Amino acid sequence: MPTAIAVTSPDLVLPPTDPQTPPAAVLPGPATRPLDAALADVQLLLERHGHVIVVCPASAPAATERRLHTVRSLLESDRIAIVRTALPPLGAAVLVRQLRQLSGCDFSPGVLASAARLLTHYVYAGAVLGSVAKLDRVPVGLTSHVKGWLPGAQFGVLAGPVPALVRIGSGGGPDTLTGPEFTTDLVLARGQLQTDWPTTALAPRWQVRAVQETALPESSPRWWGTPKLVEFAAHLADLPVLHQLVSSVRRETCHWCRMELIGDRCGFCAAPLSTAEPTAATAPTR
Repeated sequence: MPTAIAVTSPDLVLPPTDPQTPPAAVLPGPATRPLDAALADVQLLLERHGHVIVVCPASAPAATERRLHTVRSLLESDRIAIVRTALPPLGAAVLVRQLRQLSGCDFSPGVLASAARLLTHYVYAGAVLGSVAKLDRVPVGLTSHVKGWLPGAQFGVLAGPVPALVRIGSGGGPDTLTGPEFTTDLVLARGQLQTDWPTTALAPRWQVRAVQETALPESSPRWWGTPKLVEFAAHLADLPVLHQLVSSVRRETCHWCRMELIGDRCGFCAAPLSTAEPTAATAPTR
């Protein structure tokens, strides 16, 4: 069985790209699932899949992260990886689907968990917003820019890989965002803002091959600071391309937990890549 991919919210589960894409397990938070039931849920996943990778957005409630660490501690398992991501909700859902696709391949659990950081750099996640007054998760120096902007304006915002903001239709400068230099698919989720800018202006300039619409994640208005938005995420959608990307990175062995990894940090124990022997002073938080 492939490594299990789990999420902390059903918002993070997009429809599969093909029939072979494995599903994701949803682990509800402490407000809706008692601890003993949560333990049983994860134990069952471990028995069926051997290893579990849980994707938890950085914006998730602190109680949700505490629950995950509590479950891992009580199960005394080193086969549970907790992957945090700062991507906005739709971008995080795209990352989860990519991990689901790759989980059916020949990658070890350690490579799969550490691949999340690599894949994040290839997800162009943003939104069109009707207001940026409460946008505080994208460091684009808004204070010096919003003064003098009239009500009713629309803004294109990119959260990553490189944060950026433009005023759409301002006539005073570029009104597009710098996108990927490779062919992508675009996932689109509409909130309470009427605009076709992502499909009519952004998609052609970003070499978008196909556009898929989905429901707006429940957490998106809170993340972006307004319900007047259209969220989007351009990404690599083809499994062979994703497989080649991950395969091209040199594999290492974690000096702490001995899991295989790519990049500079273990996806399971969070230890940084090092050739030195671990000591009590340098041991990562488990």
